[in-house]
Amino acid sequence: MLCAIRNTLRAPMATVARLLQTSAPLGSDKFDHKRIPQEDEGVQGEKVIDLDMKVKQNLFPTLESDNLIFNGTVYKDLPICNIRVSHNNTIFTVTDANGTVKIIRSCGMEGFKNTKKGTNIAAQTTAIGIATRAIDRGVKTVRVRMQGLGPGRLAAVKGLQMGGLDIVSITDNTRVSWNPPRPRKARRL
Repeated sequence: MLCAIRNTLRAPMATVARLLQTSAPLGSDKFDHKRIPQEDEGVQGEKVIDLDMKVKQNLFPTLESDNLIFNGTVYKDLPICNIRVSHNNTIFTVTDANGTVKIIRSCGMEGFKNTKKGTNIAAQTTAIGIATRAIDRGVKTVRVRMQGLGPGRLAAVKGLQMGGLDIVSITDNTRVSWNPPRPRKARRL
């Protein structure tokens, strides 16, 4: 009797095993959490630079760009939008070509408090706000000068563009220390 039960149990298992072997794999494009990246992918969202430019032009200034004319103004006479990005806040200043400050805004002035000041949403909102104020004062085309490392770098530039400003060039003036401060001592466990 035990052999008869064993034989009846074997038959369905063999068909199930046969069905599993012959079935095709479903959904081979699933996200694999254990995947090793082939190259440095960077921070998600920071790698792709898409500024939705109508005309693909060189955004980074060269030695010859001082004498180019943008919307009837020579490049060296264009207003400059300085963006100071840190982990805690993002500060925008719009200056004329000589460096006289015309408009200044920060994420804290826009109403963001504490840790929310350092987010990319706050930087983008502040950038849209300063862009509308600049357009009200007659500034349409600007140069952008970035300084610092923080989460709002690309969001700030995108916000200026969403606010209606024409960005002619982007310059990174982040200071690089060749003699950085001494690191903290190693923690002993």
